[in-house]
Amino acid sequence: MSNSTLGQEWDGPDGYGDGTRPARARRTEQPPGFWRAPFSRQYYREVGYALTGLPVAIVGFTVAITLFSVGVGTFVTVLGLPVLAGLTSAARGLGRAERARVRGMLGLDVPGPAPVRQVRPGNWGAITARLADGAGWKAALYQLVMFPWAVFSFCLTLTFLVLGWAMALYPLYQWVFPHYTSWPGYQLFDYTDSHHVRHAYYVQGAGQIAAFSVTGLLLIFLTAQLVRGLTGVNRAAARGLLGR
Repeated sequence: MSNSTLGQEWDGPDGYGDGTRPARARRTEQPPGFWRAPFSRQYYREVGYALTGLPVAIVGFTVAITLFSVGVGTFVTVLGLPVLAGLTSAARGLGRAERARVRGMLGLDVPGPAPVRQVRPGNWGAITARLADGAGWKAALYQLVMFPWAVFSFCLTLTFLVLGWAMALYPLYQWVFPHYTSWPGYQLFDYTDSHHVRHAYYVQGAGQIAAFSVTGLLLIFLTAQLVRGLTGVNRAAARGLLGR
């Protein structure tokens, strides 16, 4: 296989493509080591993918579930078939956009599936070809099943990203609490037990502040591995549902 075919997709903008033989899915870059990961460009591209994945997933899920519901609801009429055919076409387009995101942000080149083969001429032939398009249905399935994963990834990534850096940088802004609030330091918990005894703990003092910051620094390194694992699921899903 020549190098010119690497990463080239089969399906064109209209879903039919030119029949060029695609390459297999391949990584375009190797993941950095544990100690370098939180400060690498690849890590922040993965973070960007996880954070921007939620609005992208909302659009894909909305399109897929709307067309599927309308198509199934009108299946007993002639209108249902073109709507379902439009679903596979739209899903292919969304799949192309997602493969581009995976390639640019996750470093995985996933070639597109084979083009739709229209056997019968005319509009009806185009509709039946779309209805029989397995790749289109898999792309539609991707939009449905990856929506809850996008929500989960967004929440987990944002939470650990902010928490890690907030804890690691605490020595730089710890002075804010005693100067501008009634707290002597960052409050970890504050509650009153059943015996009406109040329990409150604040991060204060050089030793506690240093331990708090070191814990945050460790969390930063672990977050990089967490994000890599989360986006690894997206890579696997792209290979299985959006590729050839």
